[in-house]
Amino acid sequence: MELGAITEPVDPLASERPLIMGILNVTPDSFSDGGRFFDFDKACEHGLEMAREGADVVDVGGESSRPGADPVPEAEEIRRVIEVVSVLAPVVRVSVDTVKPAVAEAAVGAGATLINDVSATLAQLSADLGVGWVAMHSRGNPANMSSLVDYSDVVGEVMEFLASQATAAKDLGVAEVWVDPGIGFAKTAEQNLALLAATRRLSGLGFPLLVGTSRKSFLGQLTSWQGEIPPPQDRFEASLATATWAMLEGARMVRVHDVPAAVDAASVVHATRDASHRL
Repeated sequence: MELGAITEPVDPLASERPLIMGILNVTPDSFSDGGRFFDFDKACEHGLEMAREGADVVDVGGESSRPGADPVPEAEEIRRVIEVVSVLAPVVRVSVDTVKPAVAEAAVGAGATLINDVSATLAQLSADLGVGWVAMHSRGNPANMSSLVDYSDVVGEVMEFLASQATAAKDLGVAEVWVDPGIGFAKTAEQNLALLAATRRLSGLGFPLLVGTSRKSFLGQLTSWQGEIPPPQDRFEASLATATWAMLEGARMVRVHDVPAAVDAASVVHATRDASHRL
């Protein structure tokens, strides 16, 4: 497999420019690109392509977390992701998108250095394995999360949860802790917008902030035209707009499907911020 020119990995805690996490769904049923990269060779090719395009991290997931998705047996999820991780890890930083301890441990053994944890339950494992950890806010599971949206103060409750989980992880010995408000996970469109509007507050929690909005359903609702909601693959502009907003408001990393545009946006955000500091 031709690797092409891969940029040197960026230290996530030292980089001044926002980082880009490319999404690699090794599943048949993800909401946006389910099935496109389920084949091993196609998955590896796409992961390497994102690395060439400038992704700082490639996030490999073998179980869809979209609302209504069916659970995947542990052994099958391991089968889906481990060989892909082992191919990508020598050339780009790899995170594993999983809630299962055995999958996370196997992926780290194959070269992953970040656990992207929708459940926010794997801090101790991350500490034991000596890898980074992303604590994401969610409620329930794919089968019921859409009904668990009763918040009195969505921003305050998400911030309190993330601060608690991240602080506990630090106390356990996790050196690299990220927080993610979980846009689209057990939130309505209005709640997603409230969290996006609060990005600066979220980025002030004292932990690097990861934001993922790419192609999500609330963007389709926002950009509907004459009652027609655009499908996920037609939400590029809305995805880029929200990723750029998040970066401008302090997100240290954004999780995206469309890497080249996000890399360009991150470069412009960084250059503009740098120029503003010199005024």
